[in-house]
Amino acid sequence: MELSDIELIERTLAGEPDAFNQLVRRWERQIFSLALRMLGKEEEARDICQETFLSAYRNLSKFRGDAKFSSWLYRIALNCCHTQLRQRAGSYLSLEQQQEDLGFEPATDLEHVDDDMHRRQIGDIVKRALMGLPPEMREVIIMKEYQELKFHEIAEILGIPVSTVKTRVYTGLNQLKQRLSHLKSAL
Repeated sequence: MELSDIELIERTLAGEPDAFNQLVRRWERQIFSLALRMLGKEEEARDICQETFLSAYRNLSKFRGDAKFSSWLYRIALNCCHTQLRQRAGSYLSLEQQQEDLGFEPATDLEHVDDDMHRRQIGDIVKRALMGLPPEMREVIIMKEYQELKFHEIAEILGIPVSTVKTRVYTGLNQLKQRLSHLKSAL
């Protein structure tokens, strides 16, 4: 029988050594995925994932249970991502540097590129377009489209009204569409 998050939290606070490890195993893939999509760099995402769980462990006694543990954990991860993005903001990268960082190389003839490479390149284009969105739009799109969270769950995590989440998602998706059409024409 699998223990709930609340039961694992209670056991962790009671001093059971493996209880928090179970929480980490349960949520690390989702937190890493969120961080990777927010930051675009695997190494930074790993660091943010570790920082998120370290912060959660240190502050576990402050978890009130008003929201789901996953919502609390996502909020910590997003705060860590925002901190990382602010630190990055001082060092603006040229478009060429961004392309190089993301491993983006425009294809000259997509008909002759094998399927795996083509899919990877499309993924890189989407990733690049997503990274160009403002963080508040990027985070809601990531949570909705990649994490498959519902609007009300995202609203709970971010502490904003559902209507604001919907506006950010739809506005962000429209901006993403514009960016993707611009990038497509650059190919």
